[in-house]
Amino acid sequence: MREGIHPAYGPVVFRDRAANHAFLTRSTMTSDKTVEWEDGNTYPVVDVEISNVSHPFYTGNARVLDTAGRVERFERRYGKRS
Repeated sequence: MREGIHPAYGPVVFRDRAANHAFLTRSTMTSDKTVEWEDGNTYPVVDVEISNVSHPFYTGNARVLDTAGRVERFERRYGKRS
């Protein structure tokens, strides 16, 4: 790899505000905010809207859309196709 063209890669805490969950990983993202982690060290923290802890796909709380009802309502409104 060429020197000087890659961003710094280091430990970063990602914090899911919706689920009140945080995890430490390595990333190229940076932040001005910091947080003291469980090991006593201070790391930059990046707040995220959603993670695997709060995403409906991973939690199993996905909403099921009533597609049959929508089709029937469309056909009532605009008529069935012949």
